[in-house]
Amino acid sequence: MAALVTLLVGFTLIAAASAYRLKRLTNPQRRRPSCAGQDTHLMIALGSGGHTTEMLTMLMRAVVTEPRIKQRLCWNKDYSHRTWVVSSGDVISVNRARHFESTVAKHLGEQSVDYDIVAVPRAREIHQPLYTTPISCLRCISACCHLLLRHTALNRDAIDFPDVILCNGPATATILIFTSLLLRFFNVRGCSSRRKMRTVYIESWARVKRLSLSGRLLKHVVDRFIVQWPQLQQAAGGRAEYVGVLV
Repeated sequence: MAALVTLLVGFTLIAAASAYRLKRLTNPQRRRPSCAGQDTHLMIALGSGGHTTEMLTMLMRAVVTEPRIKQRLCWNKDYSHRTWVVSSGDVISVNRARHFESTVAKHLGEQSVDYDIVAVPRAREIHQPLYTTPISCLRCISACCHLLLRHTALNRDAIDFPDVILCNGPATATILIFTSLLLRFFNVRGCSSRRKMRTVYIESWARVKRLSLSGRLLKHVVDRFIVQWPQLQQAAGGRAEYVGVLV
């Protein structure tokens, strides 16, 4: 009996400490901006199909077509390196990411060489049997972990962990976010203490009244949760930021 009580107490303490640690990691009040002038590594997850279209439309507006010129992003200056993450076999998203980079470079009159495109296994294929999904998810987690740990330089002359991870779903992007959270939880190679891998989730414009499954899973764990319709603010448990339509 004493051993059982000890195990229960130990489990309770570990669970409480883990919950406290997770809350601190994702607390919006603890956000601190990166130092001005510091190189920023942006990772963008393209979810294929409509998700890719929305993401690229939002980025094009932020970089090129935003009418308030002063609020446009300086693509090559604000984000010194970009990593585009696509699902394996998604050739369309690969081509569209390359076209986006070349279009922006042409618009800015600069060369767009500071980016790479990486494919990870899909978390779940279309029409894939549910009983095989855990296996494919594990493959996706392993690939995402390898991707995030690929660049861990501690000097400013080399590529480090991504500073910001931007996604709008679906499954593969969700796995990427949870993998980054796991690495931050254990402060692997100082990623949490160095404020790396801050996560931003943008809910789809098509979601007007109800959050998507990805949104419901991520609303309490991402650093910023952005919605495009005011009625979704309450649906995200008070953590959502309504910024208007972005597409």
